[in-house]
Amino acid sequence: MKTIAVGIGENKNILKAIDSNENEDIDFKLIYNDEDLTDAILDPEVDAVIRGSLPASKVMKSLKSRFKENFIFRATYIIDTDKEFLLTPVGIDEGDSIENKLKIAMECGKFLRKQKIEPKIAVLADGRKGDYGRSSRISNSIDESEKLTELIKKNTDFNVENYYILIERALKDNCNVIIAPDGIFGNVLFRSLVLINSWPSYGAVTFGLSDIYIDTSRDQSEEGYGRSIELAYRLTKV
Repeated sequence: MKTIAVGIGENKNILKAIDSNENEDIDFKLIYNDEDLTDAILDPEVDAVIRGSLPASKVMKSLKSRFKENFIFRATYIIDTDKEFLLTPVGIDEGDSIENKLKIAMECGKFLRKQKIEPKIAVLADGRKGDYGRSSRISNSIDESEKLTELIKKNTDFNVENYYILIERALKDNCNVIIAPDGIFGNVLFRSLVLINSWPSYGAVTFGLSDIYIDTSRDQSEEGYGRSIELAYRLTKV
């Protein structure tokens, strides 16, 4: 029996997802505030924690303060009929340096290999390669994306390519790690793909912890929360 703690906030779709779950190997523990959710993540008797519909900011702040020596970030896991990929960074304060994004690429690649999936990484930028010089921001982003791509090649054996702003081509090429230029860009991509266009997200895997914590949107559907429960349970078996 696996114990999975789930945060219960204003969006009651999470309760519907729990009620409709038929996995008899899961014992659900309901959490109603962020402090208890953080404690659950650190509880050795809890196998996995799902944010559910509780606010995330205090939870992440608390985790980062307790694990100051760790690099903590999130990657949304999207699995569609013919697509399966991690989209990262998705926290608006994450991925703000080349060094951080290199760590993100390395951790996402290791995670996929644990799932017996070979990493294929797409690095994104704020514009096409030919847009260089249109503004300092675009030029800096392109420079950074090219440097990051070279660092990933140098420090890993993962397949990696710089797609600049062409995420549609990265997905057509079946890349399974999409690295946005920063967390704000990644968060907008997540909202566009998942909350507007209804791509099936299984929640965001939180890296940098020895425990399983699946971050979810407060605006997720019952089906979306159900997928997060499925992912959390799946990771307890790895």
